[in-house]
Amino acid sequence: MLAQIFLLLSSISGKENTNQIHIQMKGTLYNELRLAGLFCDAILKVEEVQFPIHRTILYDCSPYFQALFKHCTNTGQIFHIPLVFPDILRIIIEFAYTGSVASTEDNVQELMMTADMLNIICIIQECSHFIGDQICPQNCIGIWQFTHTCHSTELREEASRYIIQHFEEIVPVEEFLQLSVKELTAFIARDELNVRLESVVFDAILRWIGHKPKEREQHIAVLLSQVRLGLTNREYIVNKVIPNVLVKNNPECKKIEDNSLQIILHKNSSRSLRSGLRNTLARPRVPHSVMLSSGGWSEGNPICDIEAYDFSADLWINIPDKLEHPRAYHGTVFFNGYVYCVGGMGRVEYFNSVVRFNLRTHTWQEVAPMHYRRCYVSVTVLDGFIYALGGSDGRNRHNTAERYCPETNQWTQIATMDLVRSDASCTVLHGKIYMCGGFTGTECLQTAEFYDPETNQWTMTSPMRISRSGLSAAAYNNKIYVVGGYDGHTRLSSAESYNLQTNTWHQLSPMLTCRSNFCLDVIQERLYVVGGYNGASVTQMAEVYNPHTNAWSDITMPDFPRSGASSCVVTGIFNMADYTLSRDSLPYLNLHGETENSGDSE
Repeated sequence: MLAQIFLLLSSISGKENTNQIHIQMKGTLYNELRLAGLFCDAILKVEEVQFPIHRTILYDCSPYFQALFKHCTNTGQIFHIPLVFPDILRIIIEFAYTGSVASTEDNVQELMMTADMLNIICIIQECSHFIGDQICPQNCIGIWQFTHTCHSTELREEASRYIIQHFEEIVPVEEFLQLSVKELTAFIARDELNVRLESVVFDAILRWIGHKPKEREQHIAVLLSQVRLGLTNREYIVNKVIPNVLVKNNPECKKIEDNSLQIILHKNSSRSLRSGLRNTLARPRVPHSVMLSSGGWSEGNPICDIEAYDFSADLWINIPDKLEHPRAYHGTVFFNGYVYCVGGMGRVEYFNSVVRFNLRTHTWQEVAPMHYRRCYVSVTVLDGFIYALGGSDGRNRHNTAERYCPETNQWTQIATMDLVRSDASCTVLHGKIYMCGGFTGTECLQTAEFYDPETNQWTMTSPMRISRSGLSAAAYNNKIYVVGGYDGHTRLSSAESYNLQTNTWHQLSPMLTCRSNFCLDVIQERLYVVGGYNGASVTQMAEVYNPHTNAWSDITMPDFPRSGASSCVVTGIFNMADYTLSRDSLPYLNLHGETENSGDSE
């Protein structure tokens, strides 16, 4: 055994291997020596446990050991390592020799703290990744607070982002109540805080104060000043905020209430203030999701423009990045940080090409083309695949369907639909793809069918109430909504929903504007509609549907009309500010002669 080890050590020293391979082999061989107790030249001691080691291996592992061994000349010297548990040091030594970390849920925090103390960067990173994979509403605050003790910028930022993005899920959790007033204030002050309504923030601070009322009641004004009450309405402030026992006897809270009511009055009387103000009390939160609309047909030509709808500010933002080539009647999906644009047409050519936009780097990349040219295509995402269904190649309309795997960059054909469908619309619900309406070349379709990827089969549902081509479909709250389109005679404003349990369609309130070939997306329990063709001209009218009230209302229009555009919802990206309105660009409303840096302003 000893002779074999000597031969192996001498053989690697004489070969021209890469540095990485040399280090791995060196570590493996030295680990065999360590386990055999051979040629160890130092001992690390923790409590009463001794670990024979080779200084050269630990020296390469950390600046801590470099400093520890720097002036050591004696073989077999014992080094006492304070404040470390024997089991943790054993893992660190094994890492130094093997490059692998045996982290578990039980030891990862102690291991990371020890690695931080010993300045072993690789273990800190490995532990950070391990902990980051475990983040959930129940532990994210504890993980974030842990990074105060054990420094990891990456893990701290990841935990902070999670808290901001999942705030509503975190408020009911026990850990939420352990935040300090400074920490809670900092979180609810963030523009990026992801909440549907500001009432969620108000309820959150009441819950936090209620946990230790005698100690925390004094902080009500500080916390209330970060609630965007100017984004609520007069009824909410009068009925919910002012009567609250913590609020009504506090002079600072009274000022916040008065300023909020004044802001709401100004906003209601001036449409130009509809998008919000720079003032903290009326400053819209940065949305967690935006509607990104690309391409389309405008003024007789296909276009390259991309717009983002910032629903919190009710504003459209022109994105400097454009499609590399004009494209209309295509499909768009958001998947794994990319926006994929599938098929469509230029002025003459019908495309089978697919391009994707990296939202982080603002760059375009062409990926594998589809098997078929598909204009008026329906596109969606299910279980890690992008599906392209139906459409037209300019001569034939398709009943074919295919799906794309981003990991292999390949398209694979799936079962054909029961009917030819061009200018249809699809959506996903409960693991199945529902394809609604469309045009066969001779008639507008009233039918709908769904695809089950487990069986690779299509099945017809009951027909819609009316025929629809150029419609839009979306899934929300266990229902499928279909809106607008063309019935062969006129553009439609009607809408209906499909109940899976009863296999029936139900009429809904009609849109304010009839339209076909428009964009439709669901964002935070609302259906947003924009653009399209109204039967006489391309429109830029936009509106939103509230399923809870079955009512439509108008929203701000984009800068120009377009039909045949495609949209998708972009959510959860780190650089959302690139696709939303800068809150500092909003107007400032001077209240009671205040300066911009006082009162309820930023």
